[in-house]
Amino acid sequence: MVSAVGAVNVVSHNSSVLGEHERWMAHALRLAEAGAAAGEVPVGAVVVCEGEIIGEGSNRPIADTDPSAHAEIIALRAAAQFQGNYRLNKADLYVTLEPCAMCSGAMLHARIRRLIFGAYDPNSGAAGSVIDVLDQAQFNHRVEVTGGVSERLCAALLQTFFRERR
Repeated sequence: MVSAVGAVNVVSHNSSVLGEHERWMAHALRLAEAGAAAGEVPVGAVVVCEGEIIGEGSNRPIADTDPSAHAEIIALRAAAQFQGNYRLNKADLYVTLEPCAMCSGAMLHARIRRLIFGAYDPNSGAAGSVIDVLDQAQFNHRVEVTGGVSERLCAALLQTFFRERR
């Protein structure tokens, strides 16, 4: 393991694949909880390739004073470093919140095979809720998207975080 600190194209899977998705999402949730404990918006991401975690991250924009330090970007960077290649075409990205446009664009450039996310983001989700960056005919790559995996747990973590800050 490597560590670095709507209307969605939902693909239906059999129960064994769903169990696999929930397993990786549980890991992403633990990363999100660690981010929340550090005062960051609780989003966690895990890049999985051939059954192995090759990159992970949680939100760090505050800690890193970096608006691009989203969990997905950190996980993609770690995975690329691990692979020694910025192309991650055999990898799947699990993230607790539907990615924004920036993160969706990074997934396209990395050639991520699949995105699996938890909670939908009706304010800035770019995997189908507000816009769908990942399924544009004009781009030379498409990402298979599955949304709503462990949705209640992912949404509850975010809701609790923001409720405590109000």
